[in-house]
Amino acid sequence: MDRLFAGGTVNASENGRGAPLVLLHSLLSDRASFDAVVPELAKSFRVIVPELPGFGRSKPAGSSLVDVADRIADAIGDASSGQAPVVLGNGYGGFVALQMAINHPGLAARYIFADCGAAFSDAGREAFRTMAAASKAKGLAAITDVAMCRLFAPEFQAQHPDLMVDRRAAFLKTDEHVFRAACAQLAELDLRDELHKVTVPALVLVGEHDEATPPPMSHALAAGLPDARLKIITGCAHVPQLQAPKLFLQAIADFLPVATAG
Repeated sequence: MDRLFAGGTVNASENGRGAPLVLLHSLLSDRASFDAVVPELAKSFRVIVPELPGFGRSKPAGSSLVDVADRIADAIGDASSGQAPVVLGNGYGGFVALQMAINHPGLAARYIFADCGAAFSDAGREAFRTMAAASKAKGLAAITDVAMCRLFAPEFQAQHPDLMVDRRAAFLKTDEHVFRAACAQLAELDLRDELHKVTVPALVLVGEHDEATPPPMSHALAAGLPDARLKIITGCAHVPQLQAPKLFLQAIADFLPVATAG
């Protein structure tokens, strides 16, 4: 079931009953990237999967990551009915979750930061600038191959052609202005000096073969957070919940609070 939150600006699906669990999708994908794990999670939690601002039926927020995080924080406040949720962000959704954790203490009970970090290397920053420039000059179609390589290893793409058709189509639906704004945000991102503000427990996950946000970023993030543990998901790249949903669920199982669908 879809519902609108934050004054009608954020569209989100809801499944299951119980304590709230919020899932935030990546920049190069959409909320469907969680479809393989939502049914299992919804057995124990009320799973809320927003479309990030500017995606799907959610209205764009401002041009900064703070604007996006504030909008999602408003939506989570509306959706969680006064009960602090667990928030899981993958990729860009992880950066949004991290900014939100810094700026909105007390909003969530704990966080799962999957395949993200606090700052990119110089090469990582340049990759976002290059993608933004190419999309502006030639459209998203010109960088679709690059986007898919940032999500999945070539071997996985070759073995799952139907999934890749679906993921390419999802990427091409992205609002180009929203995409370029996000690229600009990530190219300048540096939250390392603010990590001490995230005082709730955190789980940092990363796919072993993630090229978009390489494992050293997750190591640094986990080291900089006051209360964090790190897990590496073997054989996976940037979206482990799509590539290996069972491994993903196993990785987060012992971090999630004990809950029933009640």
